[in-house]
Amino acid sequence: MYKLSTVTRRSALAIFAAGLVARGYPASAQTPAILVHKDPNCGCCTGWVQHLKDAGFTVTVQETAQLPAVRKRLGVPGDLAAYHTAEIGGYVIEGHVPAFALRQLLEKRPTAIGLAVPGMPAGSPGMEGGPPRKYDVVLFGATGRRSFMQFIGSEIAS
Repeated sequence: MYKLSTVTRRSALAIFAAGLVARGYPASAQTPAILVHKDPNCGCCTGWVQHLKDAGFTVTVQETAQLPAVRKRLGVPGDLAAYHTAEIGGYVIEGHVPAFALRQLLEKRPTAIGLAVPGMPAGSPGMEGGPPRKYDVVLFGATGRRSFMQFIGSEIAS
């Protein structure tokens, strides 16, 4: 004679969790939330935020007219300043950095303060509309700065 056992909530949760581990978590479950500091009147910043959301990031926006103070507090060099500043996973992100570069930063975890795309390169995320141009994503920190990746628009430059 077979005896049916009842499934408790705890065992059902364990089965569900095992299924998640077996098939892998979605990328968004592994991505920390990003906090974006932006001017309330900036449309390109809104476009960049949408680019991040479309790429699966959970984004919180903090509107402020005090961006220079935010940049100073976070250690962004003046010549790398752009129009919005963000914080993710212990790093600072300045300007129109593509989501792919953010994922590479979080995967590789280099010793740095963060990434920057100075100015407003045509075709970068949030700056679509004109012909895209090639630009550097700069890794910066206490030991200096270097090119981390190059893009044309939102695509990696070869």
